[in-house]
Amino acid sequence: MYEPAHHPPVPVGVFVRRLIGHFAIVLGLLAASIAVGMLGFHHFAHYSWIDAFLVSAMLLGGMGPTGPELQDDAAKLFSAFYALYAGMLFIVASGVLFAPVVHRVMHHLHWRDE
Repeated sequence: MYEPAHHPPVPVGVFVRRLIGHFAIVLGLLAASIAVGMLGFHHFAHYSWIDAFLVSAMLLGGMGPTGPELQDDAAKLFSAFYALYAGMLFIVASGVLFAPVVHRVMHHLHWRDE
């Protein structure tokens, strides 16, 4: 995916495009996750669309759930699994965003201009 160790580091413009590509991947993951959360909270908890968006966004943002107490067991199960998913998504998104930066730093440290 990236240039091998025996090649020089890519120019800044290529690196910035790589960062933008990784950012677009994370935005796609977030958009899909918000959509799944909205559908789940609308279906299982019978929240309005705006409330389903709020709860999904709050869980993905790490703030925790908001809104009325969930009464249905299916809604509680969905909320619990969605919260676990949101925590894992945070780790994945961080990795995807930091990968090009870490690679570039490591490449600069190990590449020798011969």
